[in-house]
Amino acid sequence: MTESSLNQTFPKTICIQGGTVIDPGHVNGRADVLIQDGKILEVGYPLKSAVAQDDSVTVLDATDRIVAPGLVDLHCHLREPGFEYKETIQTGSASAVAGGFTSICAMPNTQPVNDNEAITKFMLTKGKEAANARIFPIGAITKNSDGEELANIGELVAAGCVAISDDGRPVMNSLVMRRALEYAKAFGVPVVDHCEDLHLTDGGCMNEGVVSTELGMPGIPDASEEVMVARNLALADLTGVCVHLAHLSTARSVELVRHAKAQGLPVSAEVCPHHFSITEEAVRGYQANAKRNPPLRTDEDMQALREGLVDGTIDVIATDHAPHALQEKQLEFDTAPFGIVGFETALPLTLKLVHEGILSLEQALDKLTRAPAKLFHLPVGSLLPGSLADVVIFDAQEEWVVDPEQFESKSRNTPFGGLTVKGKVKMTLVEGRLVYDDR
Repeated sequence: MTESSLNQTFPKTICIQGGTVIDPGHVNGRADVLIQDGKILEVGYPLKSAVAQDDSVTVLDATDRIVAPGLVDLHCHLREPGFEYKETIQTGSASAVAGGFTSICAMPNTQPVNDNEAITKFMLTKGKEAANARIFPIGAITKNSDGEELANIGELVAAGCVAISDDGRPVMNSLVMRRALEYAKAFGVPVVDHCEDLHLTDGGCMNEGVVSTELGMPGIPDASEEVMVARNLALADLTGVCVHLAHLSTARSVELVRHAKAQGLPVSAEVCPHHFSITEEAVRGYQANAKRNPPLRTDEDMQALREGLVDGTIDVIATDHAPHALQEKQLEFDTAPFGIVGFETALPLTLKLVHEGILSLEQALDKLTRAPAKLFHLPVGSLLPGSLADVVIFDAQEEWVVDPEQFESKSRNTPFGGLTVKGKVKMTLVEGRLVYDDR
């Protein structure tokens, strides 16, 4: 048996040996993974399949490493079509697999907006050409994401969209949102909402509080998120349709969702690594790379988000990967765009919760694999026999320094540059193809 390197003609039969396999809900321990023709053939120790004894099997050594299903991201921005100077589907998906993500759901805030079949199919074609992570487009709720007239949801779903959302342009009209939930139910797709009352935000550019006052910057109050969380929960109750709440950031939002779930309301929620890792203090010095929406909040909010992950109030971890060009982030703080790139730092930031004893490794990986795949009905997120062979192999203990200049992404806008983190992706496979190799 021979060990392979990254190439275009990767073998049909692969054995990942010597690692600790964590397939949330199924396997947690020493096991080997046998892959044949792009699918999982067997997971176990020792392997029983006769194929495992074939001398032609290519071995990947995973000794002292974790082997898990490829990570699944429900919320990212690939910028193509329209903003290719920030990111392309090629560079974004390359960044994704470098971070261990094999399936990524792309928001519709492109130019033109992904509110029709043509844009959806364009994104899918570009994703296939890139041959990195799987691309799952999210279609717009309303035409041009203007919040007024519903897009043709049936057309979007038929073209390949797995959810609908107006992304960073919240659906302010509650009747339109109600109709979107009702139509989405008919087509069997989730509705994702960015919870923000634009009237309360009113030009704010960071969390409203002590730091914004000291910096002389207009603030975004917690309430701008929380009133829309409450609105969406009321609509979920009214329609009986599950609403997925994007990137929660406040303690009160977590409490509202916790109460709603206790009452049996159909709701799911996500949190981003930056929100449970750093606070508004990162903005001091007018650091535009820490400017995002919803904004970084207080330590109290950060702790509440962590508690929400522990008790299941928050279902999944999503990156909200939002690339911007260097010249845009070099503008004055109040005019620079919101957004942080997230693919290549998400895993180590999540593993920090594991190293601190807040989550178990299986809990953390569940929120990055099985749980998001289940929420959006994606055929990924597992290493069960017969599953697509999407796999990430990582060293949970390896330390490295975040260097944005080394990112596969076209953009560099991260507040974590220079930070020493622990947890390094070593290899990523998509349908049995080695698409990233740290070696």
